[in-house]
Amino acid sequence: MVIEKVKKNEDIKENITEVTIVEYPPIMDYKKFHGKVLIIERTDVLLSIELQRRLRLIGKPKPFSDLLIASICINRNKELLTKDKDFLDIAKVSNLKVKII
Repeated sequence: MVIEKVKKNEDIKENITEVTIVEYPPIMDYKKFHGKVLIIERTDVLLSIELQRRLRLIGKPKPFSDLLIASICINRNKELLTKDKDFLDIAKVSNLKVKII
């Protein structure tokens, strides 16, 4: 979603995670980014491990970056806006609020 908004030269008012910065560093120089950067905390990593354990039990493991993004949202009680339907599996094993756009 972030990359698409940058390509379209649109304002970004949504918050992003540090994971997004690792995956797409140009966002830090994008003048139309007005959101906050949600910083990774140890509790996010620990929750990621627990989410992966739950997902493996149902045969649907996910990449660490997805787990970390989900954990950051859960721990801060934020809704995740995404096009990635894999996050629906994470929502099934957690209290992740996710909206597929």
